[in-house]
Amino acid sequence: MPAHASAGHPPALADLLNVPRLLTAYYSERPDPDVASQRVAFGTSGHRGSAFEGSFNEAHILAITQAICEYRQAAGITGPLFLGMDTHALSVPAHTTAIEVLAAHGVEIRHAKAGGYTPTPVISHAILTYNLGRETGLADGILLTPSHNPPADGGLKYNPPHGGPADTAATGWIETRANELLAAPMNIRRVPYARALRTATTREYDYLTPYVEDLQTAIDFAPLSGANLRLAVDPLGGAGVHYWPAIAERYRLNLECVNPLVDPTFRFLCRDWDGQLRMDPSSSYVMQGLVARRFEYDVALACDADHDRHGIVTREGGLLPANHYLALAVDYLGTHRAQWPKAGAIGKTLVSSSLIDRVAARLGRPLFEVPVGFKWFVAGLGSGALVFGGEESAGASFVRRDGKVWTTDKDGILLCLLAAEITARTAQDLSARYRSLTAVLGEPSYARLDSPATPAAKSRFKSLTHTRVTTSVLAGDRITEILTSAPGNGAAIGGLKVVTANGWFAARPSGTENIVKIYAESFKGPTHLARIQSEAQILLDEMLKPKSGS
Repeated sequence: MPAHASAGHPPALADLLNVPRLLTAYYSERPDPDVASQRVAFGTSGHRGSAFEGSFNEAHILAITQAICEYRQAAGITGPLFLGMDTHALSVPAHTTAIEVLAAHGVEIRHAKAGGYTPTPVISHAILTYNLGRETGLADGILLTPSHNPPADGGLKYNPPHGGPADTAATGWIETRANELLAAPMNIRRVPYARALRTATTREYDYLTPYVEDLQTAIDFAPLSGANLRLAVDPLGGAGVHYWPAIAERYRLNLECVNPLVDPTFRFLCRDWDGQLRMDPSSSYVMQGLVARRFEYDVALACDADHDRHGIVTREGGLLPANHYLALAVDYLGTHRAQWPKAGAIGKTLVSSSLIDRVAARLGRPLFEVPVGFKWFVAGLGSGALVFGGEESAGASFVRRDGKVWTTDKDGILLCLLAAEITARTAQDLSARYRSLTAVLGEPSYARLDSPATPAAKSRFKSLTHTRVTTSVLAGDRITEILTSAPGNGAAIGGLKVVTANGWFAARPSGTENIVKIYAESFKGPTHLARIQSEAQILLDEMLKPKSGS
């Protein structure tokens, strides 16, 4: 799909979000629970929507928050609930609504001082820190964030006591109950906001200090202290805007925050590929501003609105593709974390680069390959069975230097600081280091295509089996694996992956659009990649045809 004419350019003033109208819609619009698009729907990253579309309004937050209160009671979760929000316009009123319901149910609320913003990984860190050594009275958390979605969107994520994204059993229960409450709002309990803030169970909490102080247990700042690297970070107007100066001061980093502004219109961003404004640090269009200044710094960093995703810009190569950096990170950590358990596995999603597989094999570490979604890494990161978990969409986390859990949610701040550590320790530009890595292990060509698909065709993915693949060859290479479930945990991938010795493709339907996402990779170059993509499309068209007589 071609890029929009305005991709990579700032928005016109006339196109900016009208924040007052959005906030009015949050309170005034009443979603219809009989309309599917206006019901509560938890995807891989919680419930998301827009007040303008009747999919993220006060009624949704009232219903979801009470459902979480009831879920906590049923699950015996009695500790504090760590509440955070990002810088999207809808996060602030949703945060207020959540406090009103949580206080009415007597939940011990911990929220940031002075209404501050809190990154997703900081909430995960707070939950795990509180729960360490406890068996009862465990804490959990709620994040008000739609991640890198456009400015008009809102989102809510729930993290249980394990600190990471809730599994489908939890989100399914919460979703079902929330929709019951959406249809019966008279059953929701709330108290006025001013009263909620005065209750003994609602307390301000310093999220920043313990997280920043604890970073040294995961990042080796020693090489940074003497290297005097010129570092830059663009928070992209996100929740970590006040964290970066504190990190720079605590660890004496020569770090410039190139954009310290918070503005819910996100007027300072460049438009993404489709002309939308997104805080996506892995998008070459969004990152145009930082890429243009790359020669001023040794390495430049960025995170999305809730700081669970990372973006790395190098002097030599510009924006480092997410898959490239994940492979680099695994390669470096595998040789610079002597205390990590030898049996600790490397986690990756099925649609991440196979270069990671080759790096893990060279390190002698097992590979844990799972479907899309960071929730699949939570248990492993928490137990130490995984030392690293990453996904192709620029989200990752890893364990502390001593092998103990850091976060069980994605941590963009951590991955950004690791890029600085690698640059300082190796005295090598990350793009040059990537070239050295691929000179030994092979250079992959990777791409994702979005192919139109009817709802009926998307539904047929559920019944796909390996027997529907009628060929034994893909792009001239013998097919070695046909997967409909993940090798790491046996979970259904919701699609299909076909693998050869020199490449692969994976296809899965979008949960929100009438498209099929086709990921592909080749270790024989772009021409071979194009052949894989073409043959994959032909194969999928044939497999997804309606059966005769249906």
